[in-house]
Amino acid sequence: MVKQRVIETNEGIQGELDVEIFNEFAKVMRDKGWNNVDSFIAEGITKGTVLEIGPGPGLIGLEWLKKTQNAGLTALEISNTMIRIAKRNAEDYGFSDKVRYVNGNALEMPFEDGSFDGIFSNGSIHEWEKPVKVLNEIYRTLKPGGIFCISDMRRDVNPLIVKMIYASTKPKEIRPGFMSSLHAAYTVNEMTELLRNTEFQNFKVEKEFFGLKVTGKK
Repeated sequence: MVKQRVIETNEGIQGELDVEIFNEFAKVMRDKGWNNVDSFIAEGITKGTVLEIGPGPGLIGLEWLKKTQNAGLTALEISNTMIRIAKRNAEDYGFSDKVRYVNGNALEMPFEDGSFDGIFSNGSIHEWEKPVKVLNEIYRTLKPGGIFCISDMRRDVNPLIVKMIYASTKPKEIRPGFMSSLHAAYTVNEMTELLRNTEFQNFKVEKEFFGLKVTGKK
């Protein structure tokens, strides 16, 4: 039986120390290749004007930029502290001119209708206070024919896999946050129901090894 979802913070990671710890965690995930960048590319988000929702320290978007051409990235992040780290990482990658960080809430994106060719997000949908509203904001800001791809953890994952990943999560200070995020994550059925209540007609929700992937087109 799947445990009931436990809502997590909708304010993102804010404190200076917490942000630095999460940055180290994101680097470990990047080095393992556990960032879903290849999934975003495989779904066709490869060029044009692209939005990332919830970039955190920015490493996923920066890795995406490394693997794409003729692309510009805008990243919407709720935490100003995290944006400072992301800008520092962008400088280290040499991509400061390719990515624009915007402070804001995905519930009311500060972008015009039809602004983006593609939108992606990894590991943030479980934090969205009103996910249907955010998904409708994604629909609004996509260009006609635009693609979105969202990946996240899945709450009903095999407990043995959870134990394995928990034990290997570094730095260890991130482990309580890992568990709270897992408890807030959606199942495939829950995510499908959310999508059915949005403007999207063309979408797919898939189960993956540890998570789920949502893709669709406007």
